[in-house]
Amino acid sequence: MKKLILASVLLLAPAFGVASGGDVHLEDAGIALADKESLQRGAEYFVNRCMGCHSLKYMRYNRVGEDIGLDGVQVRQKLIFSDAKPGDLMVSAMPVQDSEKWFGTPVPDLTLVTRRRSSDWVYTYLKSFYLDASRPFGVNNVVFPNVGMPHVLADLQGSQKAVYEEEGEGHGHLKGLEMVQPGTMSAEEYDGMVRDLTNFLTYIGEPVKRERQRLGIYVLLFLGVLFVLAYALKKEYWKDVR
Repeated sequence: MKKLILASVLLLAPAFGVASGGDVHLEDAGIALADKESLQRGAEYFVNRCMGCHSLKYMRYNRVGEDIGLDGVQVRQKLIFSDAKPGDLMVSAMPVQDSEKWFGTPVPDLTLVTRRRSSDWVYTYLKSFYLDASRPFGVNNVVFPNVGMPHVLADLQGSQKAVYEEEGEGHGHLKGLEMVQPGTMSAEEYDGMVRDLTNFLTYIGEPVKRERQRLGIYVLLFLGVLFVLAYALKKEYWKDVR
């Protein structure tokens, strides 16, 4: 039994390490899957800002629209900017070979990113880009060191620089980030936008999560009633044995 428990811990340890983001403090994303307005805003942000490179290849436009409260016309107006049809999968137009050439690696599909990393990780990641002239796109990330993608939301957030405990750029322990060039959004507006985007990606990772949780309550109630009946039956059978 002890060996089984130890093996389980060892298998799950890497997953917990990835989700936690190492030594980096992850901010609370404040996920609210019941907030359809947030999901709708997040969907629009994704197709406008992220889908040029990243896909959601396990989801279809019409399924997303149905789940987040958009009718067929709204799906076409707000989510589709190509010749794709509502029943098509949400696939980026960027060829894999081009992404490898430009970024050095295939651009990842983001359908399951919040399940692999956690919602808090994605939320913090989108807020943690900072200027770094040594990187190909001029930016780095606190949560994902040596990140290989540009900061596509820089015009909204602005540009940040790393602040270290010791003097000298790039030396000592990273203390935090400091805004050097404000974007078109205030800090509160950008936080809200990133929260909507993370909320949408969390929904994408498990579209039936709320339904699963709702059904789980009924399952637990059923098992509770079944336990009471089974216990009463056991007492009835065993009273004669004694």
